Amino acid sequence: MKILLAEDDRRLARLIMRMLENEGYRVVLCEDGETAFERVLEESFDILILDWMLPKKEGVIVSRELRKKGYQGAILMLTARDQVDDLVQGFDSGVDDYLSKPFEFKELFARVAALGRRRSFLYEDNWVMIGDLRLDIQNHVLNRGEEEIQLTPKEFQLLVLFARHKNQVLTRDSILQHVWGADSDVTMNTLEAFVKLLRKKLDPSGGKKYIQTVRGIGYRMEKE
Repeated sequence: MKILLAEDDRRLARLIMRMLENEGYRVVLCEDGETAFERVLEESFDILILDWMLPKKEGVIVSRELRKKGYQGAILMLTARDQVDDLVQGFDSGVDDYLSKPFEFKELFARVAALGRRRSFLYEDNWVMIGDLRLDIQNHVLNRGEEEIQLTPKEFQLLVLFARHKNQVLTRDSILQHVWGADSDVTMNTLEAFVKLLRKKLDPSGGKKYIQTVRGIGYRMEKE
């Protein structure tokens, strides 16, 4: 797999690059966000590893602008921020996963491997209704009437999982396994952040929570 690494700490960047190459990955290194953004537009990458606090263009901005340009590859954010609100900001920009600094390389390898094995799910139906929303599974589109609601790849995977299991309680562990993979070290805060984002996109007014929290267990999407 081909990875773009954007990290302005030269010592850390060279170390990460060397360790990833030792694992068999091809790695391209960029030291600022603007260069990383332009590089991704010029050539194909399977995974992007972005530091949050990059010079010239922050990692979350790079992620958001690349998603708007149609980039569908995986994005891993390196950051010292791990509060739910910070995660919401990162995931809302299109990030698939995050890794808190400082980290162990075995954890980095596990996250990269999990993103590289991103699952593609097969469903018997091409679309499903969620209240007044139409989820087009085949074309990865969510509409409310004529309005298209933008979803990141991970948000889409999570919504499809809920939509295909309406009125069923899904445990947090089962959701993490289905969306991020059984070997992923993604935290419950990550899941909470994605659910928070989905709720806001499904109903910006906050009048109805399509996704209900089942205390101590997980989540359930209500049938209409």
